Amino acid sequence: MAHKWEFSRRFRRNAFGWRSQLPIKRIKEALSEIRGVARKDPALAAEGAVLFLEKLSPAIENVDSSSGAIGTATNRAVEALVEIMAEAPADASTRSNWLKRLWTAVEEDGIGYLDQIPEHWGKLCASQTMASYWADAFIGAVRIVWGPGSPGGGFYNGTAACLSSLHHSGRYAEILELLDLSPDQSWYYRKWGTMALAAMGRNDDAIQYAFSTLDAGMNNRDFTQTCEEILLAQGKTEQAFARFALHANRRNTNLATFNSIKSKYPDKTAKDILAHVVDESPGEEGKWFAAAKSAGLLKEAVSLAEEYPCDPVTLTRAAKGFLDRNPEFALKVGYAAVRWLLAGYGRDISPTDVMASCMVTLLAGVRTGCSTEIRERIGRLTEAPFLDGCYTALLVQTCLKHWDERLSRS
Repeated sequence: MAHKWEFSRRFRRNAFGWRSQLPIKRIKEALSEIRGVARKDPALAAEGAVLFLEKLSPAIENVDSSSGAIGTATNRAVEALVEIMAEAPADASTRSNWLKRLWTAVEEDGIGYLDQIPEHWGKLCASQTMASYWADAFIGAVRIVWGPGSPGGGFYNGTAACLSSLHHSGRYAEILELLDLSPDQSWYYRKWGTMALAAMGRNDDAIQYAFSTLDAGMNNRDFTQTCEEILLAQGKTEQAFARFALHANRRNTNLATFNSIKSKYPDKTAKDILAHVVDESPGEEGKWFAAAKSAGLLKEAVSLAEEYPCDPVTLTRAAKGFLDRNPEFALKVGYAAVRWLLAGYGRDISPTDVMASCMVTLLAGVRTGCSTEIRERIGRLTEAPFLDGCYTALLVQTCLKHWDERLSRS
C-alpha cells in the first residue's frame, strides 16, 4: 500500500493565494513530515521529497515573493531535501526514476524555486555511473549553447547539472575543456573548474583559476569557502587563515563568525583571531566587542569599546552582566555606552536604554570606589556644545539629578 503523505493534499496547483504566511507554514510542516519518515525509512523519505518538489512550484506560483520570505523557506527546504535524497539507499532503477521526475519538475518550474537542484545533480546521482550517464545526457546541449554563434546566448538550464555530474563522476578534464568554451566567466560556472583542478591535485592552479573569475571577491561566500577548503587541504593553514578565514566563515552575527573561525583553526589563539578579524573589517571594529567579551579577552573588549563605535545597548548589557564579578570592566564599558549614546550611536534607542546605561555606570563607580569621579565625568560629557538641546543629553542629566537626590537622602 502506497504511503499517504499528509502534505500531498495541501500542495495542489494554485493551492495558495498571494499571502506567504500559510505556504511558508505548510512548507515547514512538509519538511518536518519528510524528516520524520527519514529517521525510520530513508528511501521512503526520498520518495516523499521528490513528490514534494514536484508539487512545490505549481502550488505556490501565485504567492507574493517580494519580501523574500517564501524564497528563503523554499531554499532551505530544497537544501535539506537534497541531502535526504542523496543519502537514501536506492537501486539504479529507483534513483533513475527519481532523477527523471526531478528534472521534469526543474524544467517546468517557471519561477525559479528549484534553481538550486541542478547544482547538486551529481550528488543526487549518488554513484559515479549514474552521474556519468546524466553528464552525457547534458553535455551535448551545453557544447551547442556555448559554441560560436549560438542563438541561445550561452544559457541552458542543464549546464550546472552537467558540470555537477561531470565532477561527481570524476571527469575533471572534461569540465575544464567545457569551461574553455563558455562565454560566461562568472564564478557560478567556473567554481566547477576550480574544484576540478583541486580534485586533480593541482591546488595552486585551482586558486589561480578561482581568482581569474570575473566576479571573484571576498563578498562571495561560496568563492571564499572553496578557496579556503583548497588551501586547508594542502596544509596551508596560515595562508588560508590570512586570506579567507573571516570571509569564508561569515555568519549572522560577529560572535557566531568568531566561533566558526575558532572551531576551524584550533591552533589559533582567541587573541590572534580577534586581531585578525578586527584588522580585516575596517569601519566595523566595534562590532567585535561581544566576541572579545565572550572569548574572555576583556582588556581587548574594553579597547574596542573605547576606541570604536559600539552598540550602546550591547555595552550596557555587558556592564550589567559584569557589575558584580568585574566592576572595573563594567565601569569602563558602561561609560563607553553613555559616550556613544551621546555621540548619536545606536538604533531604536529608548529613554529606558539611556537611563540604564547611565545607572549601571554610576553603580559600577560605587563598586570601584570612584563614584564622584565617574558622576563628574558623565556630567562633563553632557556639557559639550554640540549637545545643547539634545534629548539624550537631557535624559542623562535627568538620571544624574535623580542619582544626586538619591545620594542626598541616603
